[in-house]
Amino acid sequence: MSNAKERKHAKKMRNQPTNVTLSSGFVADRGIKHHNEGRKPFQAQKQERLSGTSRQWQSKLTHHSPPEPNVNEQSSSKVMFKKRGGWKAGAEGTSQEIPKYLTASTFAQARAAEISAMLKAVTQKSSNSLVFQTLPRHMRRRAMSHNVKRLPRRLQEMAQKEAEKAVHQKKEHSKNKCHKARRCHINRMLEFNRRQKKNIWLETHIWHAKRFHMVKKWGYCLGERPTVKSHRACYRAMTNHCLLQDFSYYCCLELKGKEEEILKALSPMCSIDTGLTFAAVHCLSGKRQGSLVLYRANKYPREMLGPVTFIWKAERTPGNTSKSRQLWIWLHPTLKWDILEEIKTVCQCMEPIKSTVCIPDPLLIPSQEKSQTELPDEKMGKKRKWEADGENTKPIKKVIGDGTRDSHQPYNWISATTGIIVSDLTMEMNRFRLIGPLSHSILTEALKAACVHTEGEDTDKTPHHWWIETCKNPGSVSLHHRQEAIFELLGGITSPAEIPAGTILGLTVGDPRINLPQKRSRVLPNPEKWQDTEKVRQLLLEGVPAECTHSFIWNRAICKSVTENKISDQDLNWKRSELLVPGSQLVLGPHESKIPILLIQQPGKVTGDDRQGWGSGWDVLLPKGWGMAFWIPFIYRGARVGGLKEAILHSQYKRSPYIPGDFPDCQAGILFAEEQAKDLLEKYKRRPPAKRPNYVKFGTLAPFCSPWEQLTRDWESRVRAQEESSVASSPSGEEGDLKRVEVPCASTPENTHRWSDEVGTSLSDSSEPEGVMMDTGCPAQAAEWITGQDTAGRLLCVLRSRKSLKQLSAWCGPSAGDSWAARRAPARRQQELTREACLSILNCFPRALVWVSLSLLRKGSPEPHTMICVPAKEDFLQLSQDRLYCGPKEAKHSDPFRSKIQKEKEKKKIEKRQMRGHAASEGLARGDSAARHCALTLGLWAGPLPVVTSHCSRALLGFVTQGDFSMAVGCGEALGFVSLTGLLDMLSSQPATERGLVLLRPPASLQYRFARITVEV
Repeated sequence: MSNAKERKHAKKMRNQPTNVTLSSGFVADRGIKHHNEGRKPFQAQKQERLSGTSRQWQSKLTHHSPPEPNVNEQSSSKVMFKKRGGWKAGAEGTSQEIPKYLTASTFAQARAAEISAMLKAVTQKSSNSLVFQTLPRHMRRRAMSHNVKRLPRRLQEMAQKEAEKAVHQKKEHSKNKCHKARRCHINRMLEFNRRQKKNIWLETHIWHAKRFHMVKKWGYCLGERPTVKSHRACYRAMTNHCLLQDFSYYCCLELKGKEEEILKALSPMCSIDTGLTFAAVHCLSGKRQGSLVLYRANKYPREMLGPVTFIWKAERTPGNTSKSRQLWIWLHPTLKWDILEEIKTVCQCMEPIKSTVCIPDPLLIPSQEKSQTELPDEKMGKKRKWEADGENTKPIKKVIGDGTRDSHQPYNWISATTGIIVSDLTMEMNRFRLIGPLSHSILTEALKAACVHTEGEDTDKTPHHWWIETCKNPGSVSLHHRQEAIFELLGGITSPAEIPAGTILGLTVGDPRINLPQKRSRVLPNPEKWQDTEKVRQLLLEGVPAECTHSFIWNRAICKSVTENKISDQDLNWKRSELLVPGSQLVLGPHESKIPILLIQQPGKVTGDDRQGWGSGWDVLLPKGWGMAFWIPFIYRGARVGGLKEAILHSQYKRSPYIPGDFPDCQAGILFAEEQAKDLLEKYKRRPPAKRPNYVKFGTLAPFCSPWEQLTRDWESRVRAQEESSVASSPSGEEGDLKRVEVPCASTPENTHRWSDEVGTSLSDSSEPEGVMMDTGCPAQAAEWITGQDTAGRLLCVLRSRKSLKQLSAWCGPSAGDSWAARRAPARRQQELTREACLSILNCFPRALVWVSLSLLRKGSPEPHTMICVPAKEDFLQLSQDRLYCGPKEAKHSDPFRSKIQKEKEKKKIEKRQMRGHAASEGLARGDSAARHCALTLGLWAGPLPVVTSHCSRALLGFVTQGDFSMAVGCGEALGFVSLTGLLDMLSSQPATERGLVLLRPPASLQYRFARITVEV
């Protein structure tokens, strides 16, 4: 046999089993003889070289063959071939054993095992591809993906199983996938209704979503800031033009009952020490809107619930002879549940009642939505037609108001003893706020008083029966004309700040969509409306008369009728298109909608001596369903729209606290601070250590939150330690101890002395132990004080006493030497800065915070969480020598956690190597070590905070909550809180000419900058 034939034969037989005999007459012995050419056999010649290869091949075959048969059957010869480079076994250099005999059963078992393995490999899919994708490309057809019969018959069964499995795993998609179907009015309304079940949408949500960055906060979807750059433009609008904001997310609680019962129930929740209460004369008559801070019953000055505004319905209204009064309390959504529960408790309104007025339009349940969106199978792919069957077709209602409300949940409660009814009117009204001097012009141009219907007009078919009945009453018509005259006078007033704060004006207006201009323009004040100067002067001095504050918006039945009978935009545009002269005025006559509204003046900035009245404007209350009908006309008259960021800017420039971030003694403020700290921490950790500041080296203990409780507690400990050191150094130690205990018990002139205004003695010379101070100043809370740090959160409060704030405001200014003292001359009638005066404040408000405003003397822009520190004596000396001196610098601190973090990382790597391949129980220990590593973050202080007041070279006094460069003043301004104990200690130790100066240092800076602190009332 030639070499070519041998190679061909070896190639054919290389993949055959070893126990298969050759079909040709090729015999091993003959082959051996032919190749060896009379020499000794090749097997004996190469036995040593190929013994290892043969044994390996035999060991491989034993795993796939049945038990070995008789020894005689296994005897076989090896077929060897001569190749270039020497003799090798077979085509691959391995030996092929060919048996002389075969046993049918053994051979069949071996082949059965191979066939089963082959079938298993064929049927088991090793990839994620479908059956038709495994075919060669020339056999594939596009119809195979959905038609199984296009596949070969041998693969149809497998493809059918894949199709059935995919049907169960496939998600149900909307039947209407095309763009045209999604834009269908019914489908869009269903989708919008579904999306409002989790978060409440305002009526202006769609308008905001196209132009604003939206956020989900407090259970609402709100516009945070415009997508365009408008920071300066919004400030200019608030200062010179008009800024429009949607405040409909504010909650409204209604109390209805006898006036005496309501005032008696609410009086424990407020204090006259903080200002006016619900019983204020101007507010009780319905002429003005009031504002106050609510506390838990009889818990003042602690356990604050939050700030609210309130409106009383006018006492004398046309056709109303009942003695029942209505009170609306407006509050932030984060404060709603705490205040609602407390009001229900004090009013004893625990019995729920059913009401058909306050419950919003019901949503479609999921089964109804599914039945309206799904179509029968036989109609799929066909054009749908409108069926005029009134019984089967149900109109789809748009969600108006709170879409998350449960119709089975009570929203009205009544008291069997007092007769007071408490109702939750959240999202039952829209509230728009216009800020700026052009608010008057926009209101008078966009809104027109409703026309009075006469007897000759056809009023039978009109749905506004309530207005027709009103027009039949001469007294109501006369009142409407008076309200219209006062409203027209507003167009000639240059600024809302000229009108008394909180003035209320009721009015009934026509549909503002009828007077919509063709193009957007900016309206200006009309001087011609100033002709009647006597009426304008009376309006500016006395405000709106009490009877003119009447509005039908107090009647829920009328509001519901106005909402349901609103003319749709489609019908209004259709009537407008039928006009003979395009663009002319559309006159609807009696069929025009009549909307009751309420105008409330917002006073703007009322604290301090500068920029009085800045940021004043008007709030417009209107029934639900009419939001966009009023929103667009306001914008077309030149109003610029702002979001939540602009609301923060507005409160910052007014120097008023922002809800809820600037109320640390409120539960909503605590939750807000925790969420803010969590977000800032996540943002900090997202950056690598080399690209973020190391706050430990900057000496910043809490860069993302403000530890108010520890701040007040450390200041008390600091003052007490200074007092003990001064007493120990004094020659008469026993008298000092006696005086230290007895002074707070009776603050009399016999045991007090005046502090020097020039040099000043530290307040620590007269401070008391915690227990003594509480026993004398606030005996009712002595038990809470003794319990220690567990009740520190309840002891923390914010000073809101107007008398004490006026006293602090007079002390914060310098006594002589500059124009600042001249401007503050009237305030100097207050009591002098003495130890007796300070102790009287501290005894009533221990561990209290004070709301302050700060203005930088030089350059610098403060930011939130900036530290407010007490200047040292050398700082004042340096400032007196160099008036351009910006401030001292903090020395860089060492980071004691850096080495620990490095060790933790190395330990984690070692544990990770050791834990590879171990059991799952040992993996839990590795998770614990990883958690310990995550607790340490490079750049942040780990573990409990040390004493915050003395951690840096300058004593910490407080923190900034709002701060930025002020475009109104031209320098950096900030708002924040300081410790009352620390503030009095600082003022008593500062020179009289430099009193009120503090240092500000941002969290990521070592530079202190001088600022002047002010307590504005």
